[in-house]
Amino acid sequence: MASSKIAALCAAALVCVAVTVVYTCSWRHRLGRKNLGSTRSSRRRTGVLEAIGNTPLIKIHSLSEATGCQILGKAEFLNPGGSVKDRVALQIIEEAQTLEALGATVDRVRPVSISHKDHFVNIARRKAELAESAYRAQLDGKNESEKDCRGGYFADQFENLANFRAHYQHTGPEIWAQTSGDLDAFIAAAGTGGTVAGISRFLKEKDKRIQCFLIDPPGSSLYNRVTRGVMYAHEEAEGKRLKNPFDTITEGIGINRLTENFKLALLDGAFRGTDREAVEMARFLVKKEGLFLGSSSAMNCVGAYRVAKQLGPGHTIVTILCDSGIRHLSKFYNVDYLARLNLTPTAEGLEFLGTKEPI
Repeated sequence: MASSKIAALCAAALVCVAVTVVYTCSWRHRLGRKNLGSTRSSRRRTGVLEAIGNTPLIKIHSLSEATGCQILGKAEFLNPGGSVKDRVALQIIEEAQTLEALGATVDRVRPVSISHKDHFVNIARRKAELAESAYRAQLDGKNESEKDCRGGYFADQFENLANFRAHYQHTGPEIWAQTSGDLDAFIAAAGTGGTVAGISRFLKEKDKRIQCFLIDPPGSSLYNRVTRGVMYAHEEAEGKRLKNPFDTITEGIGINRLTENFKLALLDGAFRGTDREAVEMARFLVKKEGLFLGSSSAMNCVGAYRVAKQLGPGHTIVTILCDSGIRHLSKFYNVDYLARLNLTPTAEGLEFLGTKEPI
């Protein structure tokens, strides 16, 4: 399998991880990605694929000083595609069905709720199903006109456990090695659930004393799933249910169903976060750390602060800096957009966090 083809597919998958790929039923080259650990950071990479993973663990000095803890962020925005999703895209492709020729179609679609038929995940699923049906018909001799149809593969990052394994086999071990096993807690938000599940399970298997937590945005049901055992969001209460309950400007996190990936998470508790906290945290980190982070990364840092306050001084907490702010300019960093939502940042320090957890 040519590395250039795999790299091209991964790049497309980063735009839409739920990608449709063409396949045949033969295999010439096995994909071999070695887990090179800490030595990989000091060696020359043979291609863009080897640049995925082994991201640095950065101390966030301002949050550490404010809490008396050591708060560390796994800088996933330094992956080639600028996101933690690089890992998932590569893992899914490596684990796919027998593949020889790879190709991807990327359609630009309007942003809509995951429940909408034209959400990119649902579009990708339909296309894969149509391609698969045509392929089966061709095999049965019922579709002679479609000579070039070779079937389809739906990556499905929500339910595909390659997502979980990307973090269980790579991100979790990297965090363990980078901290020399000396950490007390891990916290992150969840969308598909692969990141928080893979890392939490690996760390707890290494040391059951490590506490793992979820930080959940408005409209998501996962907070109540972790703390009360039920999938329920405050926004779904009678008389308050919205057509789209995800009334949040954070992107890529929060969900109202239990995915196969999230089911594997080993969590000790959960915290709620708000849009204002995420917005203020993002601006705080730009000013204090020079970290230009996306909305989910900012929410993760809100979570890290809350865990540090709960555990008390002297602890080491790790979170995920999922992506940079460069893809969040139209909303999360748009002054006019934030003003319309009454979210214009005003804090001078960390006073926006307070001490009481939002309901």
